[in-house]
Amino acid sequence: MRRLQNKIAESRMTLSLVSILGALLAVAYGAFGLQLGNLVFSNAGWWVQVALIALSTMLMVELNNSNSLIRIYSRMVSCSFLLLTLMALPVSDTSVATFAPVSLSAFQPSLVALSFIVFYLFFLQAYQDQTAVGMIYGAFFALGVGSMFFVHLFYFVPLFWLLMGIRLNAMGWRTFFASLLGLITPYWLIGGWFLYQQDYLTPLNHFMSLAQFVPLHEVFSLQGQHAAPFFTEPELLLTLHGSVLAPVFTLLFVLLLTFTGIIHFLRQSSNDKLRTQMIYELFIFVTLAIILFYVLQPQHYVFLLRMLIVNTATLIGHFLALTRTKTTNIAFFVILALTLVLTGYNIFFS
Repeated sequence: MRRLQNKIAESRMTLSLVSILGALLAVAYGAFGLQLGNLVFSNAGWWVQVALIALSTMLMVELNNSNSLIRIYSRMVSCSFLLLTLMALPVSDTSVATFAPVSLSAFQPSLVALSFIVFYLFFLQAYQDQTAVGMIYGAFFALGVGSMFFVHLFYFVPLFWLLMGIRLNAMGWRTFFASLLGLITPYWLIGGWFLYQQDYLTPLNHFMSLAQFVPLHEVFSLQGQHAAPFFTEPELLLTLHGSVLAPVFTLLFVLLLTFTGIIHFLRQSSNDKLRTQMIYELFIFVTLAIILFYVLQPQHYVFLLRMLIVNTATLIGHFLALTRTKTTNIAFFVILALTLVLTGYNIFFS
């Protein structure tokens, strides 16, 4: 029986309508969340942020299409990503008030999320191909670029090497060295600039931050700050301009969707192809690693949330598109309503 949930999930108009809704939410965020008012359309930083989110959404469409994440026609993965990203934007924005002057520091979380999606696009194409040197190089190059804004991405590299072997079956000496070269290339390209400037301290501080830990009890007592692009990060990435409840509610809601998607997939995975099962198991492993990272280093709330949303969108998208019961039909609209309510709460009270 095709319920309203399924008609929406399978409609070719859904992504277009969600994009219009997303545009309205982005305008509301700029006008009220960033307090730009009528100047929202003349603010270059706002346009850059919107462009990054739009590009990321289109790449999520490609990630879904190229890997057949959902076995029917559905845009639930990209729609989920767009709405969850806009919901989280007010509590994951490293700018303090506005985007003036425009700086890469204001867009670091969006750039990290974008690089994470590009990583998946290349990484998953190496499935069962130990000679896929180009794909692995491209994947880890994207990860290296992302690490220039969030150096702690390096902590995920051993996990991705492990997944290359046990899930992608693509680990070989060629692909391993291609991954190393991909990680190094962005730093090699920009390293010449620091050598020319005789600035050795900035790159050193970038990597030294890998060893910095902030106790949990200190996280909510500090204030987020600006960061310079590339090698400098905010001292604390949990920006709390207003209510502490906004980031907490946002994370809890995303985690609820995450585990809903995981449980659904584990129960229904036998209906998918083996390659799709492998991909979703990979997403689950990475998701659990991000959650563990939250426990160990909660000060990186902002970046981890945006990375988590990339994975959550695939998992909850699978749930929303492929369930057909009366209960899940109700859950579909409850999830949509809670997403919109939480988005409004974050815009006006975060």
